[in-house]
Amino acid sequence: MALSADIKHDRRVANDARHLAMALAYAARPSRLLHPFGFARLQVERLFSRVPRTQFLREPEEALAIPDGLVDIGGPMTPERLMAAYRRAIFPWCHVGPVKWWAPSRRAVLFLEESRIEKNLRRLLRQGKYRVTFDTAFREVMRGCAEPRAGRYALTWISPRFMEAYAKLHKMGHAHSVEVWDDEGVLAGGLYGVACGGVFFTESQFAGKRDTSKIAFVTLNRHLQHWGYKLNDGKDMTGHLAALGMREISRTEFDRIVREHENDGRPPGRWEVDPELDVAGWKPEAEA
Repeated sequence: MALSADIKHDRRVANDARHLAMALAYAARPSRLLHPFGFARLQVERLFSRVPRTQFLREPEEALAIPDGLVDIGGPMTPERLMAAYRRAIFPWCHVGPVKWWAPSRRAVLFLEESRIEKNLRRLLRQGKYRVTFDTAFREVMRGCAEPRAGRYALTWISPRFMEAYAKLHKMGHAHSVEVWDDEGVLAGGLYGVACGGVFFTESQFAGKRDTSKIAFVTLNRHLQHWGYKLNDGKDMTGHLAALGMREISRTEFDRIVREHENDGRPPGRWEVDPELDVAGWKPEAEA
């Protein structure tokens, strides 16, 4: 037993060291070389500020330009602070060190009526090859999202502290997961995120099998539009998000939308898939 515990400890130390090394290498990229100055600036501001640690140093419109969107550094990731952040269009993200809080100048969002469903995806949905559920395996989905992508370094910001923080949000009915199961009952893909007012903030997705994250995403968005949500936030634009119909808007516009729709959406609680909703035949623009 002692040997087994030692081996587990050594593996954990090795993994932590590997993660730290990759995080430092990630931070050392040319485009990020000036970021530490911004981190230090807010650390100094926090040191001399009378703003409580549970609040944010800066409003989104006062965010730093380098690094883009930084509004605070450090402080707790309690459910209360996390939800206060989302209500102000702020989110936490970091690979190493104290948590950083962001409100970037540009935001990748999907207005639900602009959702795109490829023909191949519609065909896959109609085949019923996969079963989709909500809120039945939240931690497993987070672990799936934290796994390294094929052909990429095993660097993730979904660390144990993030898992614990969002698991608490899930228990309170604010954070939700979408699970995609294969015919053998194995979790094949999914996503998780936070619902706040009329906006859903997608945190991360994963696909153990081809197109399963797209199945999760489209099924979620079909329900979000039916439930009265305005948009799905993806944070930073990527080619994958663009293919799903996301486009960039300014921080000012995003903040306005979050505030205007703060009373929309569903109350906190567990979500369930509505079997009456036809995801494969969904025409987003017709539902707008």
